[in-house]
Amino acid sequence: MATIDDTAEQLLTPSEVAARFRVDPKTVTRWANAGKLSSIRTLGGHRRFRRSEVEELLAASGLAEDHRHPAA
Repeated sequence: MATIDDTAEQLLTPSEVAARFRVDPKTVTRWANAGKLSSIRTLGGHRRFRRSEVEELLAASGLAEDHRHPAA
């Protein structure tokens, strides 16, 4: 697993990823543990996720458009 210093790409917290997928943050952690979504560890040991990878997964799942236009 890479550390946060390995990339300058924008990173998201588990809560930010969860909000995009409309799931619980623990679900995002399970996805990372299962290899569905790769994560980077901060120096403090917290997970971060590459925005580009999250957006690709959103697009593949069909949720990307829903996220950009939430229901009122």
